[in-house]
Amino acid sequence: MENKKTIQNSMIDLKKEQMASIERPRYKYSIVAKIFFSLMDIVTGKKITLSKVKLIETLASIPYRAWEIRQYSRLTRFYNKKKIVDKAEKIMEWGREAQDNEYWHLIIINEKMKEDNMKDAWYLKQPIPSLLVCSYILFSRTLAFFNISRAFLFNAEFEDHAEHVYAKFVEDHPEWDEQEVITTQLIEYGEYKTWGDFFRRIGLDERDHMNLSFYFYGKPENIVKYDGMPEFPNLN
Repeated sequence: MENKKTIQNSMIDLKKEQMASIERPRYKYSIVAKIFFSLMDIVTGKKITLSKVKLIETLASIPYRAWEIRQYSRLTRFYNKKKIVDKAEKIMEWGREAQDNEYWHLIIINEKMKEDNMKDAWYLKQPIPSLLVCSYILFSRTLAFFNISRAFLFNAEFEDHAEHVYAKFVEDHPEWDEQEVITTQLIEYGEYKTWGDFFRRIGLDERDHMNLSFYFYGKPENIVKYDGMPEFPNLN
């Protein structure tokens, strides 16, 4: 029997959703987000490369871990308040799923780089990645501690940016639709035949992360719906 995820994936037209990402205007980013993305471009260059998206994915899971730490604190403080506990657990459950998903993105990108015999760019060589990761950990944990709602919004901005990056990246590489994925290591992520579809699916994952960030932020009107999208947790 097909599982729920397989059924959902069968409903999705990845090329259609990639074009929808390209055609949809970006979210109106905050000043902080604009500065963050500009600094990323200064470090990596404006051109989208495998090294650049690898850096994006290296950072992408950090906020979810910061939220998990905060939610454990809330569970301890408000253990006798069911509504708070239920929401905290749902945030943690989503955060763990998102972390796993972002890890898969790293694996996929690394496999593509190995296939292309491509080395990491200079900014992926130590100590630069550690400095960037530590800085982002500090930023994410501080934001989550003082204003978890704003942390959700910033993550929505980050994921909206990532979704558009991947949509443009695939558009820039039409040859990926002719390149079959041979490695069996990626089957657990999804049974996609070409590199183009693998990267389209990553872009759609980022949309899912953006949607859930808006959902927990309390702005469901910003959610971008599509056929086969995952269900949202019940916060009532």
